[in-house]
Amino acid sequence: MSDFHKKVDAIRFYSAHQRCIAGKEFVTFDKFVVLKTHCEKEIVNIKIVNEIMGRAFEFRKARKLKRWGNMAKTFTRLGKQIAIAVAEGGPDPDNNAHLRAVIATCRHENMPKDNIDRAIKNAIGKDKSAWKSVTYEGYGPHGVAVFVDTLTDNTTRTVADVRSVFNKFSGNMGTTGSLSFLFDHYSQFTFKKKADMDMDEFILEAIEFGVNDEYDEEYDEEKDETTITIYGDPKSFAQIQKYLEDNGYEITGAEFTYVPNDLKEVTDEQRETIEKMVERLEEFDDVQNVYTNMK
Repeated sequence: MSDFHKKVDAIRFYSAHQRCIAGKEFVTFDKFVVLKTHCEKEIVNIKIVNEIMGRAFEFRKARKLKRWGNMAKTFTRLGKQIAIAVAEGGPDPDNNAHLRAVIATCRHENMPKDNIDRAIKNAIGKDKSAWKSVTYEGYGPHGVAVFVDTLTDNTTRTVADVRSVFNKFSGNMGTTGSLSFLFDHYSQFTFKKKADMDMDEFILEAIEFGVNDEYDEEYDEEKDETTITIYGDPKSFAQIQKYLEDNGYEITGAEFTYVPNDLKEVTDEQRETIEKMVERLEEFDDVQNVYTNMK
């Protein structure tokens, strides 16, 4: 058995062990002991999982899940995206690809249909120039690069909020574009994986539409479904979306994202401080996403 399959097997045992502890699965005492012993031998710590999934991806995912746990803030964030999409292409999702993508994300995040319809109605007739997409960048504690993506109707307020957090954590804000060399800008799509889907064949075909050859795959135990996240050229956003829709893939998320290309090693103590800074930034309604190059 290869090392990779040993790790996958170890994760399977570890998950079963955790379900037993949580009372979500009941097994005989003998089997529980076997699971526990196997886990202790094969999984010294969660780093085995990170080796497979990629620590940077897992950290971004954990932050997003923690932040979006607050549904009111999530709906506010998505409401702004709906307003921008409607202002750009009108209120009809059938004739507005951007709005379709945002609505797909809303549904995946369990935003009620009434909220979606109300957000679309409120956005009709409004000028999209009222909203501005602004990025702020700089160095946080311990020399970690921090990239803050915002959507605001008041840049004076937003820059003051962001600057206050940088100052509180002894960081330094830079000029726009000063840290862009540390992050790659991508369009990002998440969709449900089809049964018996061959990822190699999919990537070979999707590359022609601007998709990169790297992707993330995640299994949701509660929903019993696997999702695929792909990345591509930001300029190919509409092209990638059309390719997925035309080929019957159910999109559950679509956005622009920044991925660090040069990760910085930090200690556990330093990580805790940086995570606190990120959490503080994400408390502001204007902040859409926060990215760092922390490994």
